[in-house]
Amino acid sequence: MKTAIRVTMRLLVASLCVGCGSPGGAAPSAGEAARPAAPFAVVLGTAQDGGVPHAGCDGPRCEAARRDPARRHRVASLGIVVPREAGGPSVAYLVDATPDLVDQLHDLRRLAGEPPVGGVDRTPLAGVFLTHAHVGHYLGLAHLGFEAASARQVTAWATPRMAAFLRGNAPWEQLVRLGNVELAEIEPGERRPGRPVELGGGASRGGVTVAALAVPHRDEYSDTVAYVVRGPRAALLYVPDTDGWGRWETPLEELLAGVDVALLDGTFYSLGELPGRDLSEVRHPLIAHTVERLAPLVARGGPRVLFTHLNHSNPALDPASPQRRAIEAAGFAVAEEGQLLPL
Repeated sequence: MKTAIRVTMRLLVASLCVGCGSPGGAAPSAGEAARPAAPFAVVLGTAQDGGVPHAGCDGPRCEAARRDPARRHRVASLGIVVPREAGGPSVAYLVDATPDLVDQLHDLRRLAGEPPVGGVDRTPLAGVFLTHAHVGHYLGLAHLGFEAASARQVTAWATPRMAAFLRGNAPWEQLVRLGNVELAEIEPGERRPGRPVELGGGASRGGVTVAALAVPHRDEYSDTVAYVVRGPRAALLYVPDTDGWGRWETPLEELLAGVDVALLDGTFYSLGELPGRDLSEVRHPLIAHTVERLAPLVARGGPRVLFTHLNHSNPALDPASPQRRAIEAAGFAVAEEGQLLPL
């Protein structure tokens, strides 16, 4: 399955490229970097914070992933690739820095057309947008630190509360103090996305904008945000982690009306995988409930809805499961690692 995804990724990147390879449209050689012609997002991971297989887990999906690497799932993350106006490699950004950052960053850099450097690139990406301070969403910043990549001033966009958490707590404050990351505060909107950050000149100039929206969640160390990413061709909503839709200030349907694709929290399919648990304790929106709620909108030709951030217990991880078939029959889908989304 993963091999097929990688092949599809290469084909899709080829369709997004301009000036790839030698004059006359010849295919690029193995050492040449492709230059995408337009911005796009790429799904770099779809699992809940612990990934699949999960630590200490000997359940059927974890064991299947140990036996077959194609059944493994990296922690949920999104990449954004923005072409440079003057040509050359595109500019790469991450949404969340996961424990799987090493492999996710490698894939993202290849998609952006970054040529091999023959060593460690101290500026391996342009920046990362953080959603919140739960382990699967920011621990990967450690790979940019002194003991690892020793990166130079990688911009990390975070809410003021998240930025204060990073500045005030080890080992994250060392990343800031040594200049491995440079914090940039992004103000989330409460009912609508806040003031956007422009990348590559913004959507009107062939780049993208990224705006944060406050969402309810367990906010022990920081607040939590979703992101709306807009390009010249399409817009997407990225919500990997949230409490149930009923706790949102703005109805989800209103936000979906302004985007073409939505990647939504799909941590759990139903309470069937959580015996003895009360829904008020789980908080995450259940996939089954989200499908029921949004089915009329999707049936009317609304945005594509993809689920991400699936827990290791979620039966929808299995493409052959009845739960996955029910999702797809209703017009929804589970996001796939390597899936490209034009912006």
